[in-house]
Amino acid sequence: MLHYSRMWSVLSLQGLYCLTDHLLLAAIQAAQFNADGFACIKNVLTPAQCDGLAELAGPLSGAGERSLLKAPWCADVARLLREHLPDFIPADHVAVQCTLFEKTAQKNWLVAVHQDLSIPVARRIDHPWLGGWSEKEGTIFVQPPSRVLAQMVAVRLHLDDCLEADGPLRLVPGTHQRGRIDQATAVELRRSLGETVCVAHAGDVLIMRPLALHSSSRNTGTSRRRVLHFVYGPPTLPLGLTWHEAV
Repeated sequence: MLHYSRMWSVLSLQGLYCLTDHLLLAAIQAAQFNADGFACIKNVLTPAQCDGLAELAGPLSGAGERSLLKAPWCADVARLLREHLPDFIPADHVAVQCTLFEKTAQKNWLVAVHQDLSIPVARRIDHPWLGGWSEKEGTIFVQPPSRVLAQMVAVRLHLDDCLEADGPLRLVPGTHQRGRIDQATAVELRRSLGETVCVAHAGDVLIMRPLALHSSSRNTGTSRRRVLHFVYGPPTLPLGLTWHEAV
């Protein structure tokens, strides 16, 4: 297995998205992100770099692993993404979670249209503005006020190609600006506004606001779809909350 200390050279500045060479494209993508709540950045990593990360992440027994951020190699990648995507991730934001998702014909699921409303925190706090408490893989999650969720940024780093048959994410543009959305309204908004199917190749990154309505279909092909899903948030939280992890 490739040791994490070698990843710093594997994830070199040369292989990452270079803002100085793509200023105009970056401006367009930043504008799309602000308007739609998501944007796809092509060729952030090379296929070889994706293979190296997949080797570090290791095999999964199930469809996902939520606790990767504690691994030094994963924390390094989170820092590098923040450094090289400044138009999307504020400099003071911290990485608070990284999940590896793997969707195949054998590990398969669909997700109805929804928003990501929960964040990982260190401990439970009793407050009327906090709800939806849960625990997953030993980590406590809570649904904070919408003003916190509006600051969150998710970065989905594709380790494999994710085409139409591979169960890509489908996002409803502009819905990140509507706060919390109930399920009936979510279904109606998807019908009226339409959805964007976010296909990607290995090394591409999908950046999104977790409040943007999104869904995914089952994998109907024979390929493997692995995604490192990083979540970034403000360095401090209100109401006495603290992050479970912060990098």
